[in-house]
Amino acid sequence: MGCEEKRLLDAMSLLVPHLLSAGKRLEVAVFDRITFDPEMMGGRACIRGMRIPVSVIVAQVAHGVTVEAILDDYPQLEKEDVQQALAYAAWLAREQVVPT
Repeated sequence: MGCEEKRLLDAMSLLVPHLLSAGKRLEVAVFDRITFDPEMMGGRACIRGMRIPVSVIVAQVAHGVTVEAILDDYPQLEKEDVQQALAYAAWLAREQVVPT
């Protein structure tokens, strides 16, 4: 098991009991192209261990850059990388805010 997998399992072991005790439904999303490395890019979410942060890809799409143009600018990326970056951003944005 690599460092990344161990970090994910550690985080889940802390989060899952809290969610279950709060009566939350547990949903697991799999993002196998999104990686985190504390030694690279400050631990930010990146694409497949490359120095390409998810936030850069999502920001480009938000500013109207097409997937094709992103792939031209980053030839090491694949269409699935861009799709998963967007899916990851959408998953993060699902957070519910409940007024107190």
